[in-house]
Amino acid sequence: MTKTLKCVSPIDGSTFAERRVLTPQAARDTAARGKAAQSAWAARPLEERIRLVLAGVARVGEMNDEIVPELAHMMGRPVRFGGEFGGFTERATYMAEIAERALAPIEVGEDATFRRRIKRVPLGLVLVVAPWNYPYMTAINTVAPALIAGNTVMLKHATQTLLVGERMARAFHEAGVPEEVFQNVFLDHDTTSELIAGNAFDFVNFTGSVGGGRAMERAAAGTFTGIGLELGGKDPGYVMEDADLEAAVATLIDAAMYNSGQCCCGIERIYVHASLYDAFVEKAVALVRGYKLGNPLDAETTLGPMAHVRFAEEVRAQIAEAVEAGATAHVETFPEDDGAAYLTPQILTDVTHEMRVMRDESFGPVVGIMKVTGDDEAVELMNDSAFGLTASLWTQDVARAEAIGDRIETGTVFLNRADYLDPGLCWTGCKQTGRGGGLSEIGYHNLTRPKSYHLKKVTK
Repeated sequence: MTKTLKCVSPIDGSTFAERRVLTPQAARDTAARGKAAQSAWAARPLEERIRLVLAGVARVGEMNDEIVPELAHMMGRPVRFGGEFGGFTERATYMAEIAERALAPIEVGEDATFRRRIKRVPLGLVLVVAPWNYPYMTAINTVAPALIAGNTVMLKHATQTLLVGERMARAFHEAGVPEEVFQNVFLDHDTTSELIAGNAFDFVNFTGSVGGGRAMERAAAGTFTGIGLELGGKDPGYVMEDADLEAAVATLIDAAMYNSGQCCCGIERIYVHASLYDAFVEKAVALVRGYKLGNPLDAETTLGPMAHVRFAEEVRAQIAEAVEAGATAHVETFPEDDGAAYLTPQILTDVTHEMRVMRDESFGPVVGIMKVTGDDEAVELMNDSAFGLTASLWTQDVARAEAIGDRIETGTVFLNRADYLDPGLCWTGCKQTGRGGGLSEIGYHNLTRPKSYHLKKVTK
């Protein structure tokens, strides 16, 4: 029997979309078509590949009025926030702008006898396994530079956002990118692992859970296939005694609660200097109490349901365990909280690192706040985590922030901001957050390989 993938809408629990998965043979055939098309795609001028990719991006933008409510149905983000096209086009445009420089050969030297250079050449067929929480932006992080660099791409999207890859592929094909060059696929886990283990791909980029990352590495073992992984996170914020309190509260709490807390680099734990702690907590609680939980299709809603009931159940469990262990919950249950996907956002104090809510990834609208006495204590707590994606520091002293940043085990250090991806910087992590790096010039380096040329000239 042919398996199907079902996107269950968090709005009402109904099946919003359903697609049949490819059989293993059909999946192998699809990958073979992508590999066969790669050399001709790479032979096109860089300027042409850039033009076609940007045309595909623009075509996605033309679909935005349909995409925004579709995302609300699939993963619950309120329509009032307008979708992801701003970040989607910003990232693709930046990568297009730097492509010539990032992909330029390294000229080692030339004289009358030799010419020596190192070129960057595409890897081949790239599999992008994208997550549901920011389904367009996370996909374009790899899709755009991979195609621009001369790779072909297969995109496998999360079941929760089943229609995103379909839309992206249609947009890019309508813009002129050949169908074999950018293919959207519906695959189950077993077939995906079988393809990776069978050397169907030349690079795999995965964004998702730690368990999913381990499955990718197991599948690739012994194949020498390159893998880029962005996995879990437990990103901290640290508010120092000289911080702009109003800005810190507004930014960090938004970073903890936006998208129902379902952000890769969302803030999940906050450490506040003792001199500001009480005021910070008071303002944070007041802010969260003002949120409007409800149907994401309603323009008044500021906080939609979590993408799936099982995600909300995990957050509820972490909160309940923390309260049982002595934490204080400051936000009364909202009337719209249905005990399922619609979840009351929560601020917790009196938390410790023995509690799962301060240790395990929550990926939901909850944040624990702890009082600290200074930088050393804050650094020790920030580093007391299995993850390392971003950290947000709040002070007026840039030199102090950079010195603290040097001590934090993280992929990105923010000062006086949070929960943002700058395409000019390498998006990367450490520890169980994964390995590799996307965007920036380094992103191009990870989607290409160096090829050396040692050319001896014939002289008489």
